Amino acid sequence: MAMVGDAISHAVLPGIVLAFLISGSRGNLPMLIGASIIGVLTTVIIELLHKKAKLQEDASIGVTFTWLFALGVILISAYTGQIDLDQECVLYGEIAYVPLDTLTVGGNSIGPRALWISGSVIVLILLALWRGYKGLVLTTFNADYAQALGISTAFWHFGFMGLVSLTTVVSFESVGAILVVALLITPPAAAYLLTDSLKKMLWLTALLGVLTAIGGYYLALVLDGSIAGAMATVAGILFAGAWGWSKLLKRLSFKSANLT
Repeated sequence: MAMVGDAISHAVLPGIVLAFLISGSRGNLPMLIGASIIGVLTTVIIELLHKKAKLQEDASIGVTFTWLFALGVILISAYTGQIDLDQECVLYGEIAYVPLDTLTVGGNSIGPRALWISGSVIVLILLALWRGYKGLVLTTFNADYAQALGISTAFWHFGFMGLVSLTTVVSFESVGAILVVALLITPPAAAYLLTDSLKKMLWLTALLGVLTAIGGYYLALVLDGSIAGAMATVAGILFAGAWGWSKLLKRLSFKSANLT
């Protein structure tokens, strides 16, 4: 399931192309709508292949995102050959250009558009976690018990996947699919090595994400290299540090237990 974000970030490509073909515009709103629709559709197809076709979940993810991404590449090559609509912008993004694309209200610039969009998504996700924390925890870690209580696990699953899809879609324009996947997976994986408490894991994940962004930016500044690449590198370094620290704590606790 960790790779669903990767699947969505690739699978939204046909949604972007279809949005352009239907609207005739490369405006942000049509692209966002098209990508969001395909992003949610991706999660539905994955679930259908897993539940109805009895495919393993990893196979369902692999089949879905490769097929949709290939469809997007075909649509680009067949119908947008003369248009500056490149699939690489979805994969790599460019954070350095974010300050140049500002949101204007009443003739005044109020800051980078990507910052306002991603900020709105953060608020939405925080509200969803606040209102649905118990439901998400129960259906994720004890689905059978949740079903016995009459709770719709499908509702919570698709709601959660919808949030993942929305996060991925609004992020890849700025940072690209590769960094989106790195930030979706690596900070929580590192936090999981450091604590057994889910609430602490959520806070640690946010902290590690912030450290990844700040550390990656300054690493790119020093190396005069890719910002996205530097951030993904720092995420890997932090994960390695968390893994080493968890191993050290286990050894210390094992020695302490033997001494007692």
